[in-house]
Amino acid sequence: MKTIFKNISVIAFCTITLLSCNTNKQPKNVVDGKKTSHTKISSPNIILFVADDHGLDALGAYGNPVIKTPNLDKLAAEGTKYTNAYCTSASCAASRSVILSGKFGHATGSYGHVHDYHHFSTYDSITSLPVLLSKAGYETARIGKYHVAPEKVYHFNTVLEADPRNTVEMANKCASVLKSDKPFFLYFCTDDPHRGHPFTPEEWDTPNSFGNKKEGYNDVNTVTYNPNDVLVPSFLPNTKQTREEIAQYYQSVSRIDQGFGKLMKMLRAEGKDKNTIVIYISDNGMAFPGAKTSVHEPGIKLPCIIKDPSVKVTGVTSEAMVSWVDLTPTILDMAKVDYNKNKFHGTSFKETVGTEKKGNFTEIYASHTFHEITMYYPMRVVRSGNYKLIWNIAYRLEYPFASDLWASSTWQSIYRTNQPYFGPKKVQDFLFRPEFELYDLDKDPNELNNLANKQEFKNKLENLKEKLKEFQTKTADPWKIMWNHDASLQGAGVNL
Repeated sequence: MKTIFKNISVIAFCTITLLSCNTNKQPKNVVDGKKTSHTKISSPNIILFVADDHGLDALGAYGNPVIKTPNLDKLAAEGTKYTNAYCTSASCAASRSVILSGKFGHATGSYGHVHDYHHFSTYDSITSLPVLLSKAGYETARIGKYHVAPEKVYHFNTVLEADPRNTVEMANKCASVLKSDKPFFLYFCTDDPHRGHPFTPEEWDTPNSFGNKKEGYNDVNTVTYNPNDVLVPSFLPNTKQTREEIAQYYQSVSRIDQGFGKLMKMLRAEGKDKNTIVIYISDNGMAFPGAKTSVHEPGIKLPCIIKDPSVKVTGVTSEAMVSWVDLTPTILDMAKVDYNKNKFHGTSFKETVGTEKKGNFTEIYASHTFHEITMYYPMRVVRSGNYKLIWNIAYRLEYPFASDLWASSTWQSIYRTNQPYFGPKKVQDFLFRPEFELYDLDKDPNELNNLANKQEFKNKLENLKEKLKEFQTKTADPWKIMWNHDASLQGAGVNL
């Protein structure tokens, strides 16, 4: 009996000693002083803020002195701004599938738009970013534009509802997520600055609204712009119609900025700003012909700003070439979630945050097949250093228009008046493209001087073709077979 009591006393003493030794340490399953079931206290919160059709042209931090984006400019001042960040397809749904899967759309069945009669959908076998984070103990929530399918592949624990054009309202609806006891992943997706409906060209001389309303939006300060003051990108025609539409586009971007600012204010109020990584990107370039749906630079080269509070160096501009296919592994890396690197086509670029060093990020690839189902025009791209190769696989086809771009007064003002040029390019060259386009972006940032048929660039052309073939093999691209298939009429024995 004495032995039993003695053993109990020893056990009690050891237990009290162990507890007292840990009074200044939180258990590993505690975040912000509250218990969670799966995660470590070191797991950061992550906000991925995705705009819709926002190009590099319309942000103060990227050199536009006209547009008012103070909150996004502040993010750039406090974080890392990437100047060579690329989506893989300048089409909303196709791009978003890559963002959330870490794989190119040609390998996942996400060839184009998911909604209505388009019906492109990701294979059930794909495991997406929100699912992986949820398994690791994260609260996953989304608000705004979704535009991927099926839901069981891109499943979020929480779905919040708000007007996707009113980013201030969207921010307010995220209050419960910001209060989460668990680390959270918030996928915040606006409809701005996408063009507004309807997409019809009847009143072709009227600028599209880009979601702007005369009566404005609740709690949003309407910021308007004079068409005479806007900056017309070099690839667009400098016309009255273009300027009027850009002014509307700017207004929509300024609405994004206010909602972003509201979300950051709420984050600070919760005391979570010191443990939250914030990423701002767009799905593709501005909704103007020559950008959206194109693999030329205005379509795929996009804003990317990352603030990681654990990185002490701020106000950094990085020239590392990063891609939206890299985002899923990067976010998993930031979240300290173990993952199989071989499961993704992209690579984590976490190491580039807070430094001007490019590391191994000197090459990107792009892959576009459809926008709407009526817009079949497969293109594959490699950019290696300052050289860029575009392979227009179905080059015999006329380049197709997205509904909203065709209806734009910017395009219709050229089309209906039979103008020979659209910006610096001939309309004929805009509509009918060569099989290969090779550019030296250092000398030719507007991609006007095609080097593909010049003898002195033959070796460079062949080298980049081989890189494309290797890329297609590694990423299981069905369109690789087209290298051995002559799509021209001459190949069928027809003389042109």
